[in-house]
Amino acid sequence: MTRMVFFTASTLDGFIATEDHSLDWLLSRHIDHDGPGGGSAFMSRIGAAAMGASTYQWVLDHAGVDKWEYTFPCWVFTHRDGMPVAQGPDGPGDIRFTQDDVRTVYAEMAEAAGDRELWMIGGGDLAGQFADHGLLDELIVSLAPVTIGAGKPLLPRHLELELTDLTRNGEFAIVAYRVKPPVTPDR
Repeated sequence: MTRMVFFTASTLDGFIATEDHSLDWLLSRHIDHDGPGGGSAFMSRIGAAAMGASTYQWVLDHAGVDKWEYTFPCWVFTHRDGMPVAQGPDGPGDIRFTQDDVRTVYAEMAEAAGDRELWMIGGGDLAGQFADHGLLDELIVSLAPVTIGAGKPLLPRHLELELTDLTRNGEFAIVAYRVKPPVTPDR
């Protein structure tokens, strides 16, 4: 069965970026990508990904449009026209710009991923849209030892979560949660 995981980093006060989309608070700290809760093991499980336009633009701005490293298809939710297609070592990345409903895109992603998991890369509101439809299964959050007071929230929604794992990687606490299904009142 397909699972979608929001694998991200957050400040201790619950922001994934500053108001102007800066991640300087994150990039100034070290995390061992091969260590516990690091990205290397996680990436081996991924078959498709989704992100918002701001996250996609941030990746292009910081890695370069010609340094796309993901080998799986990636859906970018955007209303912007003319966004560049990232280039990998073997040519254009498999970037699919969309304005479709998250349920439609989830079905496309699941088909493309086969028996692998789906990665919700970035955009707390976008992750919340998947959660609103019961399509977000897990959160894995690397909590940085910093607060920024305001910014782009991790998940601007009410969700009920169940702690499934807690580990340490350098300065970060890596926390994994299962997303509980919404409780509906009996009628």
